[in-house]
Amino acid sequence: MSITIKRDLGGKMRHAIAIGKHALVADEPPEHGGEDSGPTPHDLYDAALGACKALTMTWYAQRKGFPLQDVEVTIKRDAAAEREGVYRLRALVSLGGELSEDQREALLAVASRCPVHKLMTRVTTEIATVWR
Repeated sequence: MSITIKRDLGGKMRHAIAIGKHALVADEPPEHGGEDSGPTPHDLYDAALGACKALTMTWYAQRKGFPLQDVEVTIKRDAAAEREGVYRLRALVSLGGELSEDQREALLAVASRCPVHKLMTRVTTEIATVWR
């Protein structure tokens, strides 16, 4: 699969993102030269983690027959030490439904093992930037 990002000349910094049949926009806030018409790349990175945790818990609950009714994941970012090599994300999880404490703990545990969490913490990502 490929993802295409193309400059949107209707904005100062805005870029259109095409992911399969899905369309998104990325931008920067005014203090960084943009118009805040979409999330920043850091926001999208952080959102990928939260979405993965939410989807993983939902999938797991369905597979196990847990009475999960609602999932909310809030990602809090602390980028104060990013230039020193430390980017801190905290995932705050809220679950709805008549779940036992064991079910809740199992869902929290599986959220910590979602694929994006693993990519961010256990995998070396190699990136090549080349001319098309």
